[in-house]
Amino acid sequence: MNLWRKALAEALGTGLLVTVVVGSGIAAAKLSPGDAGLQLLENSFATALGLAVLILMFATVSGAHFNPVVSLVDWWLGRRAGTGLTAQEVSAYLPAQIVGGIAGAILANLMYGEDAVSWSSTHRSAGHLYLGETVATAGLILLIFTLAKTGRAAAAPLAVGAYIGAAYWFTSSTSFANPAVTIGRAFSDTFAGIAPSSVPGFIVFQLVGAVIGAAVVVTLHPEAVAPHTETTAGASS
Repeated sequence: MNLWRKALAEALGTGLLVTVVVGSGIAAAKLSPGDAGLQLLENSFATALGLAVLILMFATVSGAHFNPVVSLVDWWLGRRAGTGLTAQEVSAYLPAQIVGGIAGAILANLMYGEDAVSWSSTHRSAGHLYLGETVATAGLILLIFTLAKTGRAAAAPLAVGAYIGAAYWFTSSTSFANPAVTIGRAFSDTFAGIAPSSVPGFIVFQLVGAVIGAAVVVTLHPEAVAPHTETTAGASS
């Protein structure tokens, strides 16, 4: 399949994922003002369902990564077995995911009558949040590549959606677990936003989590293969 089609699928999928995250966050804040718990429930429920649907929609084209750390781990694990993404595919996927994430936030802003770009003022810089991102990302990587390794990739849409929905609640950071989504959410000063100054810290610990998750996969499944046509993505809160 042409590389540009795969990159387009990654851009569209990541963009729509951020639209789901940001848009449902805006809707939750409007529908349930003053009730942060209910807002988070509404946001997480929409994200879990939306992510599962988007994986089903784009998996046969690009693998539905929608997440730079998933693409990087797919490439790294694939080198060990001659499968997974190529370096050329990674170089196309990553910018497509980031551009898509930004466009998705802008689309959500416009749908709700907000400014196209409004930098988030929600600061998320603290050690416990970084730990939450590490745990969330490591768990996501472990789930995705364990499913791929054990021949259960067909369960990925449901499993990944369920994991992200749960991780909204059990991680202190509400489980962004995705550098492209993190960047996109900086463009919206709404419920799901993150201040631009907080983005680098989150991305660093998402990368740390990805390394930990990949190391666990290799330890548990030394012969791990990463069939990129069936791997899938993550995002969140």
